[in-house]
Amino acid sequence: MSSARRTNTRQAAPHVADSHDLIRVHGARENNLKDVSIEIPKRRLTVFTGVSGSGKSSLVFNTIAAESQRLINETYSAFVQGFMPTLARPEVDVLEGLTTAIIVDQQRMGADPRSTVGTATDVNAMLRILFSRLGDPHIGPPSAYSFNTASVRASGAITVERGDKKTTKATYERTGGMCTHCEGRGTVSDIDLTQLYDDSKSLAEGAFTIPGWKSDSQWTVQVYAQSGLVDPDKPIREYTEQELRDFLHGEPVKVKVNGVNLTYEGLIPKIQKSFLSKDKEAMQPHIRAFVERAVTFTTCPECDGTRLSEGARSSRIGKISIADACAMEIRDLAEWVRGLDEPSVAPLLTALRDTLDSFVEIGLGYLSLERPAGTLSGGEAQRVKMIRHLGSSLTDTTYVFDEPTIGLHPHDIQRMNDLLLRLRDKGNTVLVVEHKPEAIAIADHVVDLGPGAGTAGGTVCFEGTVEDLRAAGTVTGRHLDDRASLKETVRKPTGTLEIRDATRHNLQGVDVDVPLGVLCVVTGVAGSGKSSLIHGSIPAGADVVSVDQSPIKGSRRSNPATYTGLLEPIRKAFAKANGVKPALFSANSEGACPTCNGAGVVYTDLAMMAGVSAPCEDCEGKRFQPSVLEYRFGGRDISEVLAMSVEQAEEFFGAGEARTPAAHKILERLADVGLGYLTLGQPLTTLSGGERQRLKLATHMGEKGGVYVLDEPTTGLHLADVEQLLGLLDRLVDSGKSVIVIEHHQAVMAHADWIIDLGPGAGHDGGRIVFEGTPADLVADRSTLTGEHLAAYVGA
Repeated sequence: MSSARRTNTRQAAPHVADSHDLIRVHGARENNLKDVSIEIPKRRLTVFTGVSGSGKSSLVFNTIAAESQRLINETYSAFVQGFMPTLARPEVDVLEGLTTAIIVDQQRMGADPRSTVGTATDVNAMLRILFSRLGDPHIGPPSAYSFNTASVRASGAITVERGDKKTTKATYERTGGMCTHCEGRGTVSDIDLTQLYDDSKSLAEGAFTIPGWKSDSQWTVQVYAQSGLVDPDKPIREYTEQELRDFLHGEPVKVKVNGVNLTYEGLIPKIQKSFLSKDKEAMQPHIRAFVERAVTFTTCPECDGTRLSEGARSSRIGKISIADACAMEIRDLAEWVRGLDEPSVAPLLTALRDTLDSFVEIGLGYLSLERPAGTLSGGEAQRVKMIRHLGSSLTDTTYVFDEPTIGLHPHDIQRMNDLLLRLRDKGNTVLVVEHKPEAIAIADHVVDLGPGAGTAGGTVCFEGTVEDLRAAGTVTGRHLDDRASLKETVRKPTGTLEIRDATRHNLQGVDVDVPLGVLCVVTGVAGSGKSSLIHGSIPAGADVVSVDQSPIKGSRRSNPATYTGLLEPIRKAFAKANGVKPALFSANSEGACPTCNGAGVVYTDLAMMAGVSAPCEDCEGKRFQPSVLEYRFGGRDISEVLAMSVEQAEEFFGAGEARTPAAHKILERLADVGLGYLTLGQPLTTLSGGERQRLKLATHMGEKGGVYVLDEPTTGLHLADVEQLLGLLDRLVDSGKSVIVIEHHQAVMAHADWIIDLGPGAGHDGGRIVFEGTPADLVADRSTLTGEHLAAYVGA
C-alpha cells in the first residue's frame, strides 16, 4: 500500500486563499453610524458593546448581516427573487470578506394560536412520522397525527382531457388529526354579548362597544346599519327573532353600502374571525383587554386541550400517545425516545434524540412541545431558534446573536457561553451584541460603540481585548467592573398582595404574600415559574399596571410622539393657537404632503430588485404641506417641533408661550427612562430593542395604578443605563407606588427591598418558593442558586 509523499511546506509562503481572514467595513452610515470603518477577525468571537442606541444593531444587523443576506438572495434567479423579500443595499462604501450570515435575533416567534414549540422546531413532524410507523392501532399517515390537518372526504366525477375524454368516478379521502370541536386550538370560546353592544341603543345611536367600531364612519358598522337585514334606528332589544338571528349569526351575503359592494356577516362569526383567530398575546393592550372582558376561553371538553382527534389520541407506542408525548417536559420526552429501539426507524430516532438533547443542552428542557410559541419570552424564543444550528455541519459561516443572555439566570449564562464558544471552535465567525459582563468576558475581540446614544453615538470608541477595554476609559470600560452594593436599610411594606394556591403552569400550589409599597424582585432560573406567579396569578382588580416583554408594534410612520400620545396635546396646542383643525398637524391625516402621503420619502418599486427611496422633493422630507408649516406655535412650526430631541422639547413645552403641561408631563417620563436624546419624529423602526423597551415603560408610567409589574426591564440596557433604571424604580416607590420586578440582573436584586426566589430548578423541578426575605438575608443564607450568584456578585 503506497502513501502519497508529503512535501515540506513549512517554509512556503501562506496560500493566497488563507489571507482573507478579516471582515472589512468602510464608511458605514446606517441609521446613526458616522462613517464607521472597522476590521473584524474571522473565526473568532467578537462582542459589540455600547450604551443602548449607540449603533450596535445598525452595524451588526443592518449593515454586515443585511448585506450578506442580500448578496445570497442575488444568487437566485429573478423568478425566485420575485417571491423573496427585497433588501436594499446598506448605506456603506465597502464591505469585504463577508460570509453567509445566520441571524438568531430576539424577534418573538409566530404568535399564531396553532403554533407550538413542537411545530416551530420540526420536532412534531418527526414525532408524527414515528407514530405513523410504530403507533398501535395504526390510524393512517403522519397527517393523521397533526392537529393542523382536518380530515377531508370527497367524491364525484372527474374528466381527464387526454386523448379520448374519459369521465370516471373518483373518491378522495385524507385523514387528519384535528379535533373537530376546537379546530385544533385546544380551547373553545364563549362570547358575552353584553360586552359587544348596548342593547338599549340602536345601531344609529352607536350601540357597539367594540374597540374601533364607531357608528358614524366605520365601514364595518355601516355594513350592519345599511344591510337591509336589520332596522338601524330600532334598539337591539326590540329586534324580532329573525332580525336577531341575522344580526348575530347571519351567513355571509353581498350587500351594497354607499354604492360599494361589501360582505355582510353575522356579528359572532365576525368577532371570531377578527379577534379570536389571533393570538391574545400579540394583541394591542386595549384590544386584549376587550377580548378578556368579552370572551371566556375554556379547555376544549372533547380533546381535553390536546388539540387532537380521538383517533390520534388512541394510537400509542407502549402506553404513550402523541398527546402524552407533547405534554411531557422535553427532558422526560428525550429519556422516553432514548428507550425506544426499533431498527426500521433508527435514523429518525437518532435525529429526534439529537434535537431533544439540544433543547436540554441549551437550558430549555423544562418546556413541553405543546407550549404555544406566542407564550415564549424573547430569550426562550431566541434559544429555540438556536437549536437548529447546534448540530449543523456548516463551517466558515457568520452567526449573529442579539443579546443571547436575555432571560437567563446567572447560573445559565455559562452554558450559553459554552455554546457560543463551540460554534466558534467549529471554524465560524460569531458576532454578539451584548451588555452582560459575563458574556463580554469570553470575547476574543471587543468593539465598543458610542460614546453616547442616538446622535451622540455611532462611532467606534474602542477595539481590542477585554483586558484592554477595562483600561480604555470608555463608558463600557469604566462600568465593566461595576458592582451594586446591598442596601444598608430597606423599606418597610405598607401592605401585602395575597396569592393563594397558585397552580398556573408549573406552580405547585404556591401561597405567597407579595409586599406592597416597596421594591420587590422576583428571581429564579429560567422556567422556574416567575411569570406564571406574577402575570398569571395576581388576583383580578388588584390595580396593576403590567409592562411585559412583548415588543412594541409600529411602522415607519409611527414615532415616539405618536406612540406615547404626545402628538395629541401638541396638535391641539397648535390648532388652538392658529384657530384651525388639529388634524392639519398630523402627517398621517389632513396635513400630509400629497406627494409622499406624509412619509417624507418617495419609494420607487423595482419589482424583484430592491426598491429605492429618496427624500420627497416637494416637502423636503418634512412630511407636511407647505401651508401647514406656515402655522407656528412658540415661534416653531410642527416639523421643527418633531425634529427636536426629548430634552429640547421638554424645555420648549415647559415654560414661556409654548408652555403645554400635558405634553411636558409625557416628555418628563421619556427623560426619566433615559430617552432624552431621542428625536420626537424618529421612526420606531430605527429604535433599538432597549430603546423600545424603555419607550414602552415611559408610556405605561402614565397609567393610573398602584402596583407596577415590570418583566425584565434591564433587557437591552447597558451597564451605565441600569444605574439610571434603579433610580427610576426608587422614584416610583417613593411616590407611593408598589413595584414588582421579574429580573435576573444582580444589580437589581441587590437594590431590592424584598426578594422572592423561585426554584430550585426549572419546569417540574421548580414552581416552589425557595426563599423570601431581604437581599442581605439571601446572601448570608446562600441556600439557593440565586443566593450563591448574588453573594459572588457583591463580593460577600
